[in-house]
Amino acid sequence: MDLYPLIEKKISRLAELEHELGKSGFFSNTAYARQTLREHACTKHLVKTWQTLLDTRRRIAEDREFVDSTDREIAELALAEIAVLESDEECLEREVRLGLLPPVVGEGRDAIVEIRAGTGGLEAALFAADLHRMYYRYSETNGIKMETMDISESELGGIKEVTFKMSGEVVFRRLRYESGVHRVQRVPATETQGRIHTSTATVAVLPEAQEVDIEILPQDLRIEVCRAGGPGGQGVNTTDSAVQVLHIPTGKIVRCQDGRSQQQNKERALQILRSRLLEEKRREEEKKYSAHRKNLIGSGGREEKIRTYNFPQNRVTDHRIGLTLYNLDRFIEGEIRELIEALQNRDLEERVKQSF
Repeated sequence: MDLYPLIEKKISRLAELEHELGKSGFFSNTAYARQTLREHACTKHLVKTWQTLLDTRRRIAEDREFVDSTDREIAELALAEIAVLESDEECLEREVRLGLLPPVVGEGRDAIVEIRAGTGGLEAALFAADLHRMYYRYSETNGIKMETMDISESELGGIKEVTFKMSGEVVFRRLRYESGVHRVQRVPATETQGRIHTSTATVAVLPEAQEVDIEILPQDLRIEVCRAGGPGGQGVNTTDSAVQVLHIPTGKIVRCQDGRSQQQNKERALQILRSRLLEEKRREEEKKYSAHRKNLIGSGGREEKIRTYNFPQNRVTDHRIGLTLYNLDRFIEGEIRELIEALQNRDLEERVKQSF
């Protein structure tokens, strides 16, 4: 496909954006300014990459003129440089094609992550706690800030349910493929006969939503306050600080009790509700993709079994792309980057195939 017409539109759009940035009062609307600055940065990077691609192609053409040189040394140098440049050309062209794709809803956002213990009782809650720690370790080594919004703990250090926010550079783009059912196979701490059990936990990764993304009408909400439950601590079980929000049109319920005050819990609950509604909107967009792509990556629903963690074999397998790694001991400690990048690359390849 000829990319020139699409690139010409991007170049024109870049000029429009730069004109917009120069207007007086541009920053008076912070939400609009943030969105425009983000688009400007992405468009500028795309145009720069395109120019680098054209320069690489020019250098390849120049080197090919020396391949048939009578000077053997010059010919060999030209061939060696062509091999390097052609590899660069392939990467640059792929990056340009990706830059021309329409963005996924919320792709550049921070993420709100929800983990819930699934089948398996106490062992499922322990596994949910392991996943929570895994993402915490990952955030520590990748410049991501992690903030717990609400948590419900179980016995022996397990977690029934936890919601936390991950903030950093394009966090949702990196972690969106973690949504689904995670399955663990191991001997539980409570097992006395050494038998391997299978348990599950569900993970949902939501793009952080803002008020401008999703409009929530006051009459569509039913907000209730009650006394927080769980382990003792400052304020817990002593004040009516827990907040439960029901979104009447969708029936979605969010409960927060981990904040210091009723107001803070209400704000967190509304933030989670907006993110869930935005995720629902994103999932509708996902349905526009082909069935082939959905079979490869899945829709990210909690009902889909996406990964198995087999402790006896030190194995982690992602069922969507058929990738197996034998480093579960390090993977569960946050070294998940290799699998995340493999999922990103497969998804992006399919998007490129469908769009061009």
